[in-house]
Amino acid sequence: MSLASHLEELQRKHSEVEREIDEAMLHPSVDDLDIVTLKRRKLALKDQIERLKVEQHTTH
Repeated sequence: MSLASHLEELQRKHSEVEREIDEAMLHPSVDDLDIVTLKRRKLALKDQIERLKVEQHTTH
């Protein structure tokens, strides 16, 4: 998998998790711990995206 396609995949997953968070917050029955877990997953994806962007920038 190329660096660019890996970056695109991470960005897609990040957007997907963001939608999951938005959906979960609309339902009062969703456990706060579930939302926290989703937010941590989103942050981890963001960190990976940023690392790849730096790596991509330094290789060009």
